[in-house]
Amino acid sequence: MAQALLEGTKLRLVFETGMDDEGNPIYKAKTFSNVKKEATVDQLFQAAKAIAVLCNNKLNKVERNDSTEILA
Repeated sequence: MAQALLEGTKLRLVFETGMDDEGNPIYKAKTFSNVKKEATVDQLFQAAKAIAVLCNNKLNKVERNDSTEILA
């Protein structure tokens, strides 16, 4: 039976930085590596809000990206 081994976690913040010529929003993302694997969703959201306060642009989305190795 295969097993999954969590290798790492990254926190990705997506900011709305403005509008293009057609009125569509422009997004830029910032990714933070080496996030504790044990971090809860609430902890990551609190960290994202704290970081967003320091930025000039509006926070649009917060993502958690886990990397998993599948072992046979």
